[in-house]
Amino acid sequence: MALNVWTGNRRNLLKVGTVGVSAIGLSRLVSACGGSASGNPLDGPISKDMAIVQRWVPDQLGPGSVRLPVSLADNAGLLMKGPATLNAKVLNYLDNTVVEEGLVAERLWLGEGTAPFWVFITEVQDIAMYSLIVEGGPADGAAFQIRDPKNLEVVHAGDSLPELDTPTVSDHRGVEPYCTRVPDPCPFHEVTLADALATGKRVVFIVGTPAHCQTGVCAPVLDGLVALAKDFSDVIFVHADVYTDETATTTTPTIDALNLTFEPVIWITDNSGVITHRFEGVWHPDEVRQVLA
Repeated sequence: MALNVWTGNRRNLLKVGTVGVSAIGLSRLVSACGGSASGNPLDGPISKDMAIVQRWVPDQLGPGSVRLPVSLADNAGLLMKGPATLNAKVLNYLDNTVVEEGLVAERLWLGEGTAPFWVFITEVQDIAMYSLIVEGGPADGAAFQIRDPKNLEVVHAGDSLPELDTPTVSDHRGVEPYCTRVPDPCPFHEVTLADALATGKRVVFIVGTPAHCQTGVCAPVLDGLVALAKDFSDVIFVHADVYTDETATTTTPTIDALNLTFEPVIWITDNSGVITHRFEGVWHPDEVRQVLA
């Protein structure tokens, strides 16, 4: 899925930046879970008629290292093909000055039925509006905003991950099912997040609802972590689902405590429980592997 967002009393629909996504409506962007094509993503050109789809959370970027995953789209939705690499630069949105250029992102893919994506990493310190201009794509690119860290509601790199009593196999804490992965629950519910942080080991904490996006993002990224975890016995992996039951109408206390309005999201901590990385929207297991290695 391009980005799961929630609506509700305090969970209003997140506004995905309008620059670069005018080719498709917001509702189509949010609901696009990949496409119907099968097999590996195909090579294909980028053009100025395409949209650069922002697959990050628009109101949760702060100064420092900024991760900007994007996909390509046309009027029919997310594209199942694209170049092996994309090149880009970052401009200040107000005066078009170049902030960084020479950015390169390789095509990534989560498997059958999912759209490829490209992840640009840039360093931005000033609180302002910017544009990610992808070479060969639309001239106005994709807008993003760097906000003052004190105005970021969701914990990020440099913060301590909250010690939360997440559902476990032995204590579902009112969440049924405690894990919506199918056909079997994931193995990341042996201990609570609080207990994991108390061990002094590094922690990988993922929030997502795999049952609601089997071939988009939530299920594939969780499956990728299940395979990855086997190679890191010194790291504790914890998963929390989003809703209290299968009606998907009420979020869990964990989600409320984290002030989350989006999924999926993953945090990685050091041995003291301080967050070193946060990925959201979409990521590849190799990105997590690189951090843990």
